Amino acid sequence: MMTEHVLTATNIDKSFALDDSSIDVLRDISLHVNPGEFVAIMGKSGSGKSTLLSLLAGLDQPTTGSVVLNGEDLTAMTEEDLALKRQSDIGFVFQSFHLIPTLTVQENVEFPLSIARERHPERVDRLINAVELGHRRNSFPHQLSGGEKQRTAIARALVAQPKILFADEPTGNLDEKNASQVMDLLLDLQKVFNTALVIVTHDPGLAKMADRTITIVDGRLV
Repeated sequence: MMTEHVLTATNIDKSFALDDSSIDVLRDISLHVNPGEFVAIMGKSGSGKSTLLSLLAGLDQPTTGSVVLNGEDLTAMTEEDLALKRQSDIGFVFQSFHLIPTLTVQENVEFPLSIARERHPERVDRLINAVELGHRRNSFPHQLSGGEKQRTAIARALVAQPKILFADEPTGNLDEKNASQVMDLLLDLQKVFNTALVIVTHDPGLAKMADRTITIVDGRLV
């Protein structure tokens, strides 16, 4: 029996207006991601890989084409519906962490649930312990190392049990040791939660860990 894709992008184009002309950033991109699959998107700086990630995650809309996530077309949704979809089905891990500076580790991890007006204290505790930050739960972001910040961000991204997790250069701001630990942790938790994982990276070593690698050159899949 064929696995239903958790994400399908069809004939995506993305252009940006510039004065009287437009710049084509992505051209005719089609791809899919299966449930629980780890897909790496590779490409040189400026190839369009981060733009593609934004479109797949519903943070931006393609000029033409469609993105279907868990059976729903993101490109046909209102901004309000998109916000709810991101809240329930999508997790994000960014290179620069994006933690809320006035919240503790525990409060940052709880934050997506707070927005959804949900409480799952056991799940929050489980994730904080899984990322080995039980002793840091009351610390603020400025008191954490880079690795601890990214581990907090991973716990926050998974707390709502999303169908898919997007990560943009998640180890880009970390030294080699921390980068290795963070990736091992991310992949362990991805398997535990059976969450599809899509990572943008320029690191061939990280891409080798993926089930599948997609390469973008000049805005096209190759």
